Amino acid sequence: MKSFRLPLRFVLPAVVLLGSICAASAAAPVSLNLWPQGAPEKPDVHIEAETLIPPKTDKDVVRLTNVTIPTLTVYRPEKPNGTAVIVCPGGGYSILAIEHEGTQVCEWLNSLGVTAVLLKYRVPVRDKTPGYEPLQDAQRAIGLVRKHAGEWGISPGRVGILGFSAGGHLAVMAALHANERTYTQDPALDVEDATPNFLIPVYPAYLVGKEDTLTLLPAVKVTEKSPAVCLVHAHDDKGQTSASASALLYLEYKKLGLPAELHIYSKGGHGFGMRKSGTPVSEWPQRVGEWLQAMGLLTPVAP
Repeated sequence: MKSFRLPLRFVLPAVVLLGSICAASAAAPVSLNLWPQGAPEKPDVHIEAETLIPPKTDKDVVRLTNVTIPTLTVYRPEKPNGTAVIVCPGGGYSILAIEHEGTQVCEWLNSLGVTAVLLKYRVPVRDKTPGYEPLQDAQRAIGLVRKHAGEWGISPGRVGILGFSAGGHLAVMAALHANERTYTQDPALDVEDATPNFLIPVYPAYLVGKEDTLTLLPAVKVTEKSPAVCLVHAHDDKGQTSASASALLYLEYKKLGLPAELHIYSKGGHGFGMRKSGTPVSEWPQRVGEWLQAMGLLTPVAP
């Protein structure tokens, strides 16, 4: 059976319905355009209409592609505790796995009292993988969340970022290169320091090379300013998504005595997201929730 494609006007409502998030939310999700004047793009960039591609089989995933208007969609829990997490779906910087690495993650975060902010960043990659456009979107997203902190019941000092695969790479780059901007900042939308307060990469990609998976790439530079991290990976992940990337990143944190936690499961492969497999890797949300609790990030605080 051939997959069908939805035009842009149907994409956002469909994405909102995928996770059935409203049951755990205080109000209907709110979406913001990251770039009201248009996202910064090179003049020769031409992308087809945004498209939501349904799964072809039970094991397939929902894909969103051709994103030219990046947005934030904010899901508020019934009892917000003041913490927010920006969620970056994976997809190899080609598509966004918008459900099992997106809306379903937001639903889980809401169950913890965390305000979930789904980042629909620009894909597919414009020049090379990874490109700078998604990082621009993440940097702007952190600024917008902090700018709206009071309105959304968020403490501006409790804004984290979580990502899967390519989205995990994006989360790491947003944490380690938060203030290296390649766009003109807008004081109404950006903040001077866009470093997230904590970082949760889940099977992050592109932190190591294709040929050498035992050395972090030069762009992965941990400093004393790097935020606390909780890493999740499966030992049997391979190539540029190898679990060695998370282990090596953890060691960089260890060298500097920075807060860090690492979970590597023996089996799980790549791309498991919020899917239940009956194996220990499916319990990663519980472990991350425990880490958030231990870090004091689930304790209610006034915005």
